[in-house]
Amino acid sequence: MDDDQYAAAWRNVDVTAATGGPTPASACRACADDLGADFAGVALVIAGELRLLACATDERAHLAEDAQLVSGEGPCTEAYTKGERIEVPDLENAVARWPVFASIALGQGARCVMAVPLTIDDAHVGALSLYRCEPRPFTPMQKVRIQAYARILALLALDEHPHLLTVRPRPGSLGQRGYPPVVHMAAGFVAAKYGLSPDDALARLRAHAFSHDQTLLRTAQKAIDDQGLNWDVRDNGGSC
Repeated sequence: MDDDQYAAAWRNVDVTAATGGPTPASACRACADDLGADFAGVALVIAGELRLLACATDERAHLAEDAQLVSGEGPCTEAYTKGERIEVPDLENAVARWPVFASIALGQGARCVMAVPLTIDDAHVGALSLYRCEPRPFTPMQKVRIQAYARILALLALDEHPHLLTVRPRPGSLGQRGYPPVVHMAAGFVAAKYGLSPDDALARLRAHAFSHDQTLLRTAQKAIDDQGLNWDVRDNGGSC
């Protein structure tokens, strides 16, 4: 890694953090601002899978990252599983590659995305994604600088979540239909309570999440906590 780039990235993180001290959130914001990204997000690895949203610069990033976590597809997932930088200059050309993620990210205004793994030695602990609202690729210098931010974010993430280094590394895996177990468990509660098929229960979870401006993971966890949400099943969105 270029020492000058690493030092410059740290200075930007320190300035962004101000008096509070550097955090993954301040480093993510500094990286987005420095590299000309409109929004950015960081996902961390739990038990070999991308399952934890560490930080997002705004709601657009939150929704785009949640789409990757829930669907098990997207640049963040590929950057982690392949251990390499993933770039897509125009997301409109990636709908077939990542149907769930691309449609949601495009809906948030994203057109260009670049993701890199967060690594410490040989351990991958997550991935960073940068988004632009124009189909404009990142420059060679920005691609070098993002590696410095990825190193910083990995260190800061481990400072907040030291248990990540105790997890045995293994390839990332997708759940049934790309959804993590919590979503299928929630769908089971909803299906049992309202006599729905698994497909209809999953559709109702997604509809509820979108109509109430929630992430699917948050909606699924609430369904589990409530043993099936208190919805009127005749209502696509439901009430909760």
